[in-house]
Formats: sequence, structure tokens, C-alpha cells
Amino acid sequence: MDKFVEKTIRTKQIFSGKVISVQVDDVLLPNGKQSKRELVKHPGAVAVIPVTEEGKIIFVEQYRKPLERSIVEIPAGKMEKNEDPAVTAIRELEEETGYTTNSLTYVTSFYTSPGFADEIIHLYYTDKLEKLTEKIAGDEDEFVEIIELTLEEAENYVHEKKIYDAKTMYALLYVKLLKED
Repeated sequence: MDKFVEKTIRTKQIFSGKVISVQVDDVLLPNGKQSKRELVKHPGAVAVIPVTEEGKIIFVEQYRKPLERSIVEIPAGKMEKNEDPAVTAIRELEEETGYTTNSLTYVTSFYTSPGFADEIIHLYYTDKLEKLTEKIAGDEDEFVEIIELTLEEAENYVHEKKIYDAKTMYALLYVKLLKED
């Protein structure tokens, strides 16, 4: 048993939206005192590291409203309820990049912000890409531009803060470690 467990006494739903819900939990702490926890609930997401035959990584640039700016990221997206992460990975790859694959390698899963959110991202890798003959329509409110970069160019984007999110930096570390093996 986890010696640090916080027992939920009551939950108050604050917001339920298309992507997240927010709740406040009253909890009993391990020392017997009570506290509140503000929680963001998320269905989970998938991200893909797509690498071309030429060894370039395919990224998407898109505007991120919480940051009030565009950043460059690996293709990613929210899972649908009860959807297999590999299915989400293929869908997001196709919608965001115009490529597909029959060869996905599971890399890892990780929590994005465990201090207040339960969002988990499942990360996949592929270097067996096939260009789609017809573009698949993505989300109607999503506007992306495809960017292909070498690992070195992508690392420069990190220094320039064009790549600025944890999942993409994690992906770059993975690709760098692959090249070292």
C-alpha cells in the first residue's frame, strides 16, 4: 500500500468540456489533516516520432492558444474514449502529416503534469513512412504546417525556443539515443 495515499472525501465537478474536465477533491492526508486538490482530467493522448528515409523528423508547427504563439512539435492528438493508442497514433500521423505507416514502435508513456493533471501521452516511433495519395481531413479547428528537420536542426529549434514542449524534447532525446546505438 502507498504510504502517501490521499483518500478522497468528496469531489466537486467544476467544468466538463470537449478535451478536459476540472474537479476539486477534498482529501484526507496521510497525517490525518484535510486539504483540497484541483484536478484536470484528460482522456490521454498519443504522439508519434515520424522519421523519413532521409533521416529527417517530421514536425508540425501550430498555434497554441495557452502560449499565445506557434511552436514546432511532433504530431500528436487526443485519444477517443476506449481507443487503442496505436490507432490514435496512425490517425494523428495521417491527419497532421499526410503520411501513414504499418510499422509503429511503442517507446514509452508518461504523465505530462502529475501535480494537477492525469493526462498521459503514449509515444511511438516510426521510420517506415508511406505518403498518402489523398489528404485526410483533420480537425476543422486545427491549422498546421509540416516541417522536416534533421536532428541537428531540431536541436537548434530547441535552443531558439521554437521547439518548446516536453513531449517533443523527449522525442528528440530518444532519436539522439537511437543514433548513438
